[in-house]
Amino acid sequence: MGDDNQQGKNGLSYAQAGVDIDAGNALVEAIKPIVKSTKRAGSDSVIGGFGGLFDLGAAGFKDPILVAANDGVGTKLKIAIEADSHDKVGIDLVAMCVNDLIVQGAEPLFFLDYFSTGKLDVEQGKTIIEGIAEGCRQAGAALIGGETAEMPGMYSGGDYDLAGFAVGAAERESLLPVDLAAGDIVLGIASSGVHSNGFSLVRKIVELGGLSWQAPAPFAPQTSLGEALLEPTRIYVKSILAAIKETGNIKALAHITGGGFVENIPRVLPDNLAVTINLDAIEVPPVFSWLQKTGGVEESEMLRTFNCGVGMVVVVNEQAKDEITTILTANGEQVFELGQLVERDGEAVIFSGVLG
Repeated sequence: MGDDNQQGKNGLSYAQAGVDIDAGNALVEAIKPIVKSTKRAGSDSVIGGFGGLFDLGAAGFKDPILVAANDGVGTKLKIAIEADSHDKVGIDLVAMCVNDLIVQGAEPLFFLDYFSTGKLDVEQGKTIIEGIAEGCRQAGAALIGGETAEMPGMYSGGDYDLAGFAVGAAERESLLPVDLAAGDIVLGIASSGVHSNGFSLVRKIVELGGLSWQAPAPFAPQTSLGEALLEPTRIYVKSILAAIKETGNIKALAHITGGGFVENIPRVLPDNLAVTINLDAIEVPPVFSWLQKTGGVEESEMLRTFNCGVGMVVVVNEQAKDEITTILTANGEQVFELGQLVERDGEAVIFSGVLG
C-alpha cells in the first residue's frame, strides 16, 4: 500500500468525473428569488429542503380532490438547444402540465421540475428556470421544488431535458366532465402556435426546407424561424377558471396535445357521444399552413399530430354558449364555435370543412 500523500495525488474527484457540485449549489442560490416570485396561498416557496410543503387548508378548499399531472417539452428542446434560446421552454413545461389539470376543473397549486444535463451551465439553467417560474405565475401555481441532475455521458454536447410535475385541486362536486348530452356546443380556444407537440415532424420539415434557425420564418418574416417555432404553449388556466367560477356551466374540457382533435376529444366523451368539428370555423395560424405545404402533410395527418390552431376545447350547453364565450374573450382568449355533440354512430370525431 502506498502512503496517504501518494493516494491524494492520484485519487479522483467527483468534479474530475464531470459533476460540479459547486455549480449546482450556485444555481440553487441564483434561483431562490425567482422561486420566491411564484409564492401563492398555501405555499412558502422556499427551496433547499428535501421536500416542498403546501398547506391545502390555507388555499381555501373545503372538500378537495387532488389532481396530478406530469409532462415534458419533447423535441422542441432540440430547437432551443440548436438556436441557443432557452428563455421560453420553461413556460412550455408548466403549460403542458397545468393545462392537463384544468380540464378536470382543477386549480393548479404547485409545480416541481426536473432538469437534467450533461454539463451544468449556471446561466443557462437560471434562464430555463426563469421560464418555469413565469409559467407558474401565469398558472397561479407555486414552484416549490425541483431537481437538477448533471449526468456526463448521458447527454452529448449542450443537450438537456426537462420534465415537470403539477398538482392541483378541485372541490369534489365540481370535477369535470359532467352531464354531457347530444346538442351540447363545442367551442375551441385559439392556440399560440404549435405548442409542444409534433416537433419531430416540425424539425424534419425544416430540414427538408433547408432553413437555419436564424433565417427569417417564412410564415412570420419579422422574426427568426427558431424564435417563431419556440413561441410557448398558451396557458389557459386563469381564463378557464374564471369561466368555471363565474358560471359553473362548463361541462367538459379537452387539452389538444399530441394526437390532435382525433385522440384528445374522445378522452372526455362517453361511449354514446361523438363530436362534430367544422374546420372552416378555425382561424388557422400561418405556421400550420407552412408546415402542411412544405412537408406535403395530408390534412388527416395534420389533424392527428398538431393542434392546428385550437389549444383547448370547451363543451357547454347551448344556453351558456354566449356567456362562456364572453368571459373567455374578456380574459384574452380567441374563441371559435366548432360544432356540437351528437349521438355516436361510428367515428368519435366527425370533421367537415377544410383546414386552412
